[in-house]
Amino acid sequence: MTKTEFIPLGNYQQYSKDEMLKRSQAFYDDVKRRRTVRDFSDRSVPREVIENCIKAAGTAPSGANQQPWHFVVISNADIKKKIRIAAEEEEKEFYTNRAPKEWLDALEPLGTDEHKPFLETAPCLIAIFYKSYELIADGGQVKNYYAIESTGIATGILITAIHNAGLVSLTHTPSPMNFLNEILGRPKNERPFLLLVVGYPAPDAKVPNIKKKSLQEIASFVR
Repeated sequence: MTKTEFIPLGNYQQYSKDEMLKRSQAFYDDVKRRRTVRDFSDRSVPREVIENCIKAAGTAPSGANQQPWHFVVISNADIKKKIRIAAEEEEKEFYTNRAPKEWLDALEPLGTDEHKPFLETAPCLIAIFYKSYELIADGGQVKNYYAIESTGIATGILITAIHNAGLVSLTHTPSPMNFLNEILGRPKNERPFLLLVVGYPAPDAKVPNIKKKSLQEIASFVR
């Protein structure tokens, strides 16, 4: 195995305490505007914008720098329809048979059900896969460590980048999602992690009136 070369940290930018506070507050003020949207416009999204957001996601840290993710961007109407049909089949089974009552009770205030029209309406779907192992030229396998955790971090950056670009998104996780491998022709070492719906909000889009937990509820500071 080739030893990794180490180079000076040349691109770190240090800020004064006042500037750090200003920047952290500005970022929070912006990102707290992000909302999950289910009502999408069919207006097309520039491909370069999506490419830049995925490149941002690709900067995420990962176990042993193995970068165990793959992003499939879908804008083809026929493929989106196939994904919707397959997803709604799984969702119908979930809502009618698989989901425990407690889960359905938690979802009821949000009004969600097995119908997922946004999978066709939105101009862009991003299927996110994590690779539990890599396939190498001799037919062998190399395990990826912390593949799920690493892909989750990359996905968080992707969602934030999409918001930063002025678009909206929806995280969709029909279970199971193996149909994505079949429809998209992905290899067996890739497993679906999440289906991200991306685009502009519909002019009449509405979101539930919900609140996020306070800092005191989500964080503890040990001094």
